[in-house]
Amino acid sequence: MRNFATLTRMRIQLTLRNKMFLFFTVLMPFAFFFLYAGVFAKGQPLVVKFFLGPVVALTVMGSFWGLSAALVMFREQGILRRFHVTPVTASDMLASSVVANYVLMFPTVLLEFVFARSIFHVTNFGNLLATFILISIGTVSFASLGLVVASVTNTMQETQVINQLLWLPLIFLSGATFPLAFLPKVVQKVSLFLPATYLVQGLGHAIFESAPIWDHNVLISLGSLVCWAILTFFLSAQLFRWEPEVKVRRSAKLLVLATAIPFLLLGLWENKFGTITAQAQSAFDSLNGPPKSAPPPDAPK
Repeated sequence: MRNFATLTRMRIQLTLRNKMFLFFTVLMPFAFFFLYAGVFAKGQPLVVKFFLGPVVALTVMGSFWGLSAALVMFREQGILRRFHVTPVTASDMLASSVVANYVLMFPTVLLEFVFARSIFHVTNFGNLLATFILISIGTVSFASLGLVVASVTNTMQETQVINQLLWLPLIFLSGATFPLAFLPKVVQKVSLFLPATYLVQGLGHAIFESAPIWDHNVLISLGSLVCWAILTFFLSAQLFRWEPEVKVRRSAKLLVLATAIPFLLLGLWENKFGTITAQAQSAFDSLNGPPKSAPPPDAPK
């Protein structure tokens, strides 16, 4: 345990030197926060609370980009080679990367809640236990995605391309950038196959609707993200490379598709039987208040 703590501390120190990680972990989340809260929500506490779930989800998801880029950079610079001569396994290195990522990301999330309260006067943050667990599981899940990307790419350029291809659907089709209810029906159906959708909607239920941990939709989000985290971490440990000279086989990259199986099955089920899109629409409609009932025909005008 002491060796793992030392390894994690060293990973944190190395990561703090990586400007790309700091951009996706600190600068970008705060930019989204003030854009959503100050511009889209116009500072209204209820609307800021509604957008807080997507903002926190973006903060959690963005960490995969910085983590994958940092690991590939460490491999190209020969830093991982130095760790390889020590009694450190691939699982140790990857697990310490996930923990370091969590330690560096969580203060940003905490500050977003502090700013929401102090600047935009949001006084109720829903179910904090469900929110904390979703943030923790989501961080591990998307950090594990970053580990997979770092394990299957050979160069920083290739890493950037794959990150971009993953990032755009994750933020634009999941309800993180635009509310899910605001998207076309076809896009809503596609979004149910994305892991980001379950993180965004789960946080929305926990924060905006104060859903407890045992809520049906929160449990679906947690269960799917846990399964995904286990698959991605296991795969990244199998494909991890210490040396930049060792190239990953193309056939090995196809194994990455196996990590999509939980959301392929869940997306099919949700499209047929689920209520995520209906509840997202209901939450969005609640921002305008309850519909006004029409007066009876004989009522005086």
